[in-house]
Amino acid sequence: MLAFLVSSIRLGMAFLFGSTGETITEKSGHLNLGIPGVMCVGASCGCFAEYLYLSEAGPNANYFLAVFIPIIATMLGGAVMGLIFSFLTVTLRANQNVTGLVLTTFGVGVSDYMIAETGAVYSKGSRFFTSSFPFAEDLGWFGEIFLSHGILIYLAIIIALVSSFVLTKTRVGLNLRAVGENPATADAAGINVSRYRYAATCIGCAIAGLGGLSFIMDYLNGNWEYCIDAIGWLAIALVIFTVWKPSVAIIGSIIFGALYIASSYITGVSFASKEIFKMLPYVVTIIVLVFTSIRNKRENQPPQSLGLSYFREER
Repeated sequence: MLAFLVSSIRLGMAFLFGSTGETITEKSGHLNLGIPGVMCVGASCGCFAEYLYLSEAGPNANYFLAVFIPIIATMLGGAVMGLIFSFLTVTLRANQNVTGLVLTTFGVGVSDYMIAETGAVYSKGSRFFTSSFPFAEDLGWFGEIFLSHGILIYLAIIIALVSSFVLTKTRVGLNLRAVGENPATADAAGINVSRYRYAATCIGCAIAGLGGLSFIMDYLNGNWEYCIDAIGWLAIALVIFTVWKPSVAIIGSIIFGALYIASSYITGVSFASKEIFKMLPYVVTIIVLVFTSIRNKRENQPPQSLGLSYFREER
């Protein structure tokens, strides 16, 4: 049970990064279905940067640089994907749903190319990301559950809490939610709709990209040769499951992680049944979606202009 909880947390934080990033994006009115591709590109950029740094530094690798360089590379890769999405949907007025799906296909392709080109299917840098507090083992089950994780696990929780605070307690968050609810009214109030959508999408994608890096480095111990687009789809589902609230997503991500790996901890389960178990997060999301739709509480609904492009001249 202890191993199950620890694995659920480590996998769940990959979902949390993606969910937090997508929530920020959707609060601006952008529905970015390209999050799976964003996470693939983010993971590839981070792993490739780690590969280059460790090849250069060798055994003298510095802990700070071995963590900082991949994180920055991951966020830059994700931000570029967000910039592409924003340029296509805001400036060129392309359909958001189609653009997101194209971005996913593009991101998976870029990731596969980088893996094939470098042959770096296993990153030795994972040891820097999985380093935990030295006194965790002395605290028994408490230390194992709460203090035995790497830096990305705690970073995911911090970013989720900060994002929740910004969205609900600051003027920037208020303006962003106004853009997502009614961009015409926000524009009339002097809020630059395009600027907010560009910024929210790029920042959201930068955060979501860290989910891909977390999944590779923390959960798979550096195994880069893995298609992680399924993790991206679950991150999008988690946004709905947690009704667009990053703080709630902290617990929701652990639940999703537990549901996703539950079959691995149940003896006598066939391979086919394991795949059925992996559907549970989606099933739970559908149930939550139906329940919130029936209750019809405004605070549990998506932004009113989600997925709709805004053209100022049509106001």
